Amino acid sequence: MNVTLFNASMVAYFAATVLYALHLVARQERRLGVAASAVCLAGLLINTAAFAVRYLESQKLGFAYMPLSNMYESKVFFAWCIVAVYLIFEWRLGTRALGAFVAPLGGLSIAIVSLNPRISAELQPLVPALQSNWLTAHVVTCFLGYGAFAIAFAVSLVYVFRGDGTGGSVPPRKALDDLSYRAIAFGFPFLTAGILTGAIWANYAWGTYWSWDPKETWSLITWFVYAAYLHARFTAGWKGPRLAWLSIVGFGATMFTYWGVNFVLSGLHSYG
Repeated sequence: MNVTLFNASMVAYFAATVLYALHLVARQERRLGVAASAVCLAGLLINTAAFAVRYLESQKLGFAYMPLSNMYESKVFFAWCIVAVYLIFEWRLGTRALGAFVAPLGGLSIAIVSLNPRISAELQPLVPALQSNWLTAHVVTCFLGYGAFAIAFAVSLVYVFRGDGTGGSVPPRKALDDLSYRAIAFGFPFLTAGILTGAIWANYAWGTYWSWDPKETWSLITWFVYAAYLHARFTAGWKGPRLAWLSIVGFGATMFTYWGVNFVLSGLHSYG
């Protein structure tokens, strides 16, 4: 049942993408924008319900746990974080112009694991290292940061390929630059908290705060990239293309930390 709900949320995210795109093509026609936001919010609610159902199903199997422990669960939670953070930004900034570029990331995150037969959605008992309350704190903080970085990535791509013209209904470059900065400034404290909670959890599980495991090393590299972004903006006054490219590089490092390390490198996090 939970998988069906996750798939339904994926469909809703892609449907919202189409509506957001039509909203842009129609030069931000209000009714299309409202419909896009409503469908996107519905997808988020279904995504949330899917997590609740998955938890209850694990409880029935006798090993209740927060469903944030494997690649399938992390990808559907990544989708939840992207859309949740985006809808907060949409509400706070009062614009739906970027939904067409962000909403598909939510749908794509679920599609990757739903359509990949090598990634199992089966509920399984947690391995001993994951049987800790630090699991929830670590994963939630990391992925809220990842979700914000995904938004910055999408906005930066739009910035790079938008050109200097009017860009139709797409926000001007200055607004895109500012939004990318806000998203990274939002996500950076969560990434920092995720690394700290991960270190505490590592000490609890493995007896050391830091072991230079590939996942730990790459999370630190990612942290330095975004720290450089914020440092360059605050102290060197960087804006525009250089920061847009740094945001794109940062998201590449984020994805390698999250996804690539699991498949390319081996280490203590290989179960993730």
